[in-house]
Amino acid sequence: MNCNETLIQLSDFLDGDLDPTLAEELKKHLTACDDCRVVVDTTRKTIQLYCNTEPIPLPEDVEQRLQEVLAKKLKSRPS
Repeated sequence: MNCNETLIQLSDFLDGDLDPTLAEELKKHLTACDDCRVVVDTTRKTIQLYCNTEPIPLPEDVEQRLQEVLAKKLKSRPS
């Protein structure tokens, strides 16, 4: 397993959905690769922080502008 493969499999690994053989390969890679270990640890902590918070409501004007932009983009998409 290399760094690119680790990033591709990261979501499934953190969700516990990665094939056990691939998970072991990924863990082995993490023991030797500081960069990937930092990415995995940071992503894991971000998920934990995000899951333990309440969503912050968007200000009304921001939500309205977002809806307008999305509607405009959807109308301009080819069928």
